Amino acid sequence: MIQKKIPAVFMRGGTSKAIVFKQADLPEDRALWDDIFLAAIGSPDPNGRQLNGMGGGISSLSKICIVGPPTRDDADIDFTFGQVAIGQGDTGKGQVGYNANCGNMSSAMGPFAVDESLVTADGDEALVRIHNTNTQKIIHARFALDDGLAAVDGDFDLPGVSGTGAPVKMEFRDPGGAGTGKLLPTGNVIDEIDVAGMGTVEASLVDAANPCVFVEATALGLTGTEGPADIDAMADVMARLEDIRAQAAVMMGLAKTPAKATKETPTIPFVGILGGPQDAKTLSAETIKAADGDLTARIVSNGNTHRALPLTGALCLATASRIDGTVAHRYARAPKSAEDDVRLMQPSGILPVSCSVVNFNGDWVAEYAGVYRTQRRLFEGNVLVPASRVKGS
Repeated sequence: MIQKKIPAVFMRGGTSKAIVFKQADLPEDRALWDDIFLAAIGSPDPNGRQLNGMGGGISSLSKICIVGPPTRDDADIDFTFGQVAIGQGDTGKGQVGYNANCGNMSSAMGPFAVDESLVTADGDEALVRIHNTNTQKIIHARFALDDGLAAVDGDFDLPGVSGTGAPVKMEFRDPGGAGTGKLLPTGNVIDEIDVAGMGTVEASLVDAANPCVFVEATALGLTGTEGPADIDAMADVMARLEDIRAQAAVMMGLAKTPAKATKETPTIPFVGILGGPQDAKTLSAETIKAADGDLTARIVSNGNTHRALPLTGALCLATASRIDGTVAHRYARAPKSAEDDVRLMQPSGILPVSCSVVNFNGDWVAEYAGVYRTQRRLFEGNVLVPASRVKGS
């Protein structure tokens, strides 16, 4: 059979890449979307490389974005994110997850909307209000314009991305409870999880921008400065992290059993491995100094340790570090003032994150969390998918 052509744009947003579709170019029947997305990305692939599609064999390169008209008065666009599993999943047919947002790709959605004339912007700067349908949260994206289009050239250096670019200021409004409805889904700053081969592990279950579970690196026999590939190669550690993640998913109300969490929600919660500020080598072999950061972190999702912290994970971690008693707060350097950024030490360098967290009568509230990203349109035209893989073709 012939291949189907669907208009699309291939974009980098922060430290991720995705195929971006306009909703109007996709079938009205959303039951047909997953087949298109899986074929376009090249999943499922038992070889883990996605050579037969646009994916790159790791979770940060296996993503889909859909942009359409707003369904809320306080937004300019709707943005739906799809995380495409690389392997076959429990169905053997591949899986697209819609139960979380991608903060990195969120940074490309405002520029995409302006460049595609979905949003009108004049002057030197644009503000695009993004409604993320996965989390029902609003994100404000501010970025410079260059001859009416989103600016690309600039001097902002984003750790994990070669070269510099024009910054996109991302502000996640009221990020608490994005996936569970509560900033602290269990009501506790510390919970205990029984892990086979480890015993009881202290963990903090926090939901800001996306649900996360944070544990001490030392509980896993790690320092927190290990490289992502090194952690991925530690089969026993990865198995224990998945055990922690799956149990946390149940405790957060995201799955009914740990087994279902592993099969049905492999992306969330993210699991974060934390340590105090430490000297460490980045992926580019540069040394970052303990004095220049506030908290060391590695984050795992979809069975991979991220080369750069996923943006929503970083936002959640920064927020957690400002909540007294959490694992993140335990290890984070105390800020000099509430306005200070939280400087997260990660495999690709140091990532500053701004956030405001307050306590009202004993209840913690995340007012906002923000960060700068860069983005770039890499390719535009049509993505081709084998018609034999799409229902109704």
